Amino acid sequence: MPVDILVGTQWGDEGKGKLIDVLTKDIDMVIRFQGGNNAGHTVEIGDEKYVLHLVPSGIFRPGVACVIGNGLVVDPIGLVSEMRELEERGIDVSAVQLSTRAHLVMPYHKLMDAFNEETKTRDKKIGTTKRGIGPTYADKANRTGIRAVDMLDLAGFERKFREQATAYNDLFSSKDTETVDLDAAWAELKDAAEYLNSMICDTVVTINQAIKAGKNILCEGAQGALLDIDHGTYPFVTSSTTISGGVCGGAGISPRAVRNVYGVMKAYTTRVGEGPFPTELDNAAGEALRQAGGEFGATTGRPRRCGWFDAIISGYSCMVSGVNKLTITKLDVLDDQPELLICTAYELDGETINTVPADPIKLSEVKPIYESMPGWECPTTEVRSYDDLPENARKYLERIEELVDAEIDIVSVGPNRVQTFQK
Repeated sequence: MPVDILVGTQWGDEGKGKLIDVLTKDIDMVIRFQGGNNAGHTVEIGDEKYVLHLVPSGIFRPGVACVIGNGLVVDPIGLVSEMRELEERGIDVSAVQLSTRAHLVMPYHKLMDAFNEETKTRDKKIGTTKRGIGPTYADKANRTGIRAVDMLDLAGFERKFREQATAYNDLFSSKDTETVDLDAAWAELKDAAEYLNSMICDTVVTINQAIKAGKNILCEGAQGALLDIDHGTYPFVTSSTTISGGVCGGAGISPRAVRNVYGVMKAYTTRVGEGPFPTELDNAAGEALRQAGGEFGATTGRPRRCGWFDAIISGYSCMVSGVNKLTITKLDVLDDQPELLICTAYELDGETINTVPADPIKLSEVKPIYESMPGWECPTTEVRSYDDLPENARKYLERIEELVDAEIDIVSVGPNRVQTFQK
């Protein structure tokens, strides 16, 4: 089967963009199948650094089709800005396809997102990026959304936008909060629609034609399994299906077409925003990991919360996504650690458990049970093969394999494309 899937197995920010770029050397098509521009995938090629939000990470490989699938919610203004910036840096974006069925993030969705978050009490905040993602998915579920296909008819697109924006403005006015400037917003949306017009197509058809032709396809997940709307640490989650199964609905791909599921995880654990985090190091050790790993959000710049590797959440993620190939990133961040801790179980109400409680309150109350391993205390950034890793680094990775029940396929020891090798 020609379809591979790459998903995050923690709370996002695992390094999926880099791995997609590495894997696309033999790929014909890369597909984004969920989320929106609340995700940021960073790719470093030589001395150049790129941060992608909606454009698939295969854009840097000539001849690779880059599909923005029906499962995304797409900010057309943000997408055009991202593509124009890539063009200015010499990147050809003509291979981008935008699904006719993808729902659009409108300016009023962003205002609603910010309003919802700002009016919540501290303990109810989600930590949203305020990019309008949740309200857009809500409109999709309510069957009131505007889709990319609507941009092909400018008159109809304008009518739908103004009707929806007026309804939202009435709500905003009643709450004495910011409203949408309809004329200014429409001018930007019209420009975006005209730019994107030639890229809008029925990607379910183009994807399945590529599958039938035996093309190699890679599906690029955003966020991570612990942010999945169903399987994540609800309600501190995103609004889409982030596990591998999301490919079927979010791109229109039959599960029979799937070959491999790559699970990306850091050699430690991070999280952005609110929500439970059992192994968090809210101390100097956590700050040291943050600085060593450059743990600041690619989309928001927010500092990420850092902690030890949690085999319980990562094992759960591998299970629900059917991961058969592990990719470990940022191993080099642990180079200076004399001792490494791995969470192998939780203690809850005096009992030892090996599962992730569905209740976020219970998950926030668990105490991690750690296993200690010696560090390697030497640099790995110049290592280019698994066998050349320090012995303790290999032992650490092999213990992770055992705990999450999946085999390591790729290891990354730095942000650049060349700092990656197979086991």
